[in-house]
Amino acid sequence: MKVLLLSIAAGGGHLRAAESLKNYILKTQEDSRVEIVDALKYINPLVDKLVVGSYIKTIKTLPKIYEKLYDFAEYEETLTDFSYMANRILSYKLLDLIEEFKPDIIGCTHPFPLEMVTILKTIKKINIPVVAILTDYSVHNFWLQNNTDAFIVANEDIKNEMIERGIPEKKVYPFGIPVDIRFTEVLDKEKIRKDLKLKNKTTFLIMGGSLGIGQIEKIFMTLMASSLDIQIIAVCGKNEKLKRSLERFVTRTHKPISIYGYTDLVPEFMTVSDFIITKPGGLTVAESLVKKLPIIIFSPIPGQEERNASYLLNMGLAVRLYPKELNESFFTNLINNPIRIEQMKKMSEVKAKPYAVRDITELMKNMIN
Repeated sequence: MKVLLLSIAAGGGHLRAAESLKNYILKTQEDSRVEIVDALKYINPLVDKLVVGSYIKTIKTLPKIYEKLYDFAEYEETLTDFSYMANRILSYKLLDLIEEFKPDIIGCTHPFPLEMVTILKTIKKINIPVVAILTDYSVHNFWLQNNTDAFIVANEDIKNEMIERGIPEKKVYPFGIPVDIRFTEVLDKEKIRKDLKLKNKTTFLIMGGSLGIGQIEKIFMTLMASSLDIQIIAVCGKNEKLKRSLERFVTRTHKPISIYGYTDLVPEFMTVSDFIITKPGGLTVAESLVKKLPIIIFSPIPGQEERNASYLLNMGLAVRLYPKELNESFFTNLINNPIRIEQMKKMSEVKAKPYAVRDITELMKNMIN
C-alpha cells in the first residue's frame, strides 16, 4: 500500500509518531511505500518559518499568551474560522504532492494538514481515505474535522471524549499514540548498564523534549547536589547550549552522570531508569507508559501539555514537580513511597498501548481494501 503521512515540525512528537508508523509499515508490509512530508515546509518554507518559528518562540518566551490562544481557538469561532481560511488557501499547494504520489490513504499527525486534506475532500479535489492520528491525551477542536474517515486516539478515555464532542463512535479507534516498536522489545537491563557505563543504583532520566526546554538545569543541579545515592541520565534534545551547561557541572559531583543531546537510545535509557522527569509531551508519555516507567512531570507547555498533565495526574499515572517543590525532599519522599511507585507502574500497564503502530497499519489496510 502507498501511505502519505503529513505532519508539521512543531516540536518533535508529531514527526516521531509518523516515523514510528512508517518504520513499522515498511518492516511488515511487502511492496509498501510510505512518505512523510512536513506539510508547511513543502507548501512554503517561509510559511513554515513563520508558523513554527512563532510557535516555538511563543512557548519559550510568552507561554501564557500561547495558553490564551490555545483556549481561544477551542471555544471561539474567530480563530477557527481564520485557520480554516488559511488552510483552504494552503491546501491547494498539497494537490501536486498528492497527485504525484497517488497515495492509497493519507495519515495526519498534526491538525493543520488534517484540515487541509479534509478541505480538499469537501470540495471534491481528492477522494482518498484520511486518518487523523492524535498525539496527545486530550482533544482540541482543531482535530474535529469533517470528512475525516478515522480518528486514532490515545486510549478509551479519549475515545469517550471524542464521542462526547460529536464524533461518531464507529470513526474513533483507541489504538494509542504510535510509538516505535523498539519500545516493546524486552532488553537486557544489565547489558545496557554495562554498555552505557552505568551503575546498579536508582536512576533518574531527565528529558526536555526535542527542544530541551523547561526547568531541566535546576532539576539536574538539585539531584546532582543531593545526598541521594542515585545516578542521572540527562537528554537535552537539540538544545546544545543546555548540554554544554550541564556538562560544566559534572566535575562538581561524584555521582554517575551521563549527558546526551539528540539521541535514538531512549528505549535503552528508559529500560535502565527508575523514574523519568519530563515535560508531558504525548509521544514521550506514550513511550514511558509502554516501558512502565514512573513519570515525574515538570514545565508543561500551556495548552496541550497542561491538559496531558491533568490527565496523567487524574489517572494516577504520574506525579507533578512544581517549581516551589524543587528540593531534595521531593525526590526522597517519592523514592521512599513504594506504594505510589507501584501504582504508577500498574496504571501504566492499564493505559499503555504498545502495539499502536500494528493496529493502525491493519486499520489502514482494511480501509483501502
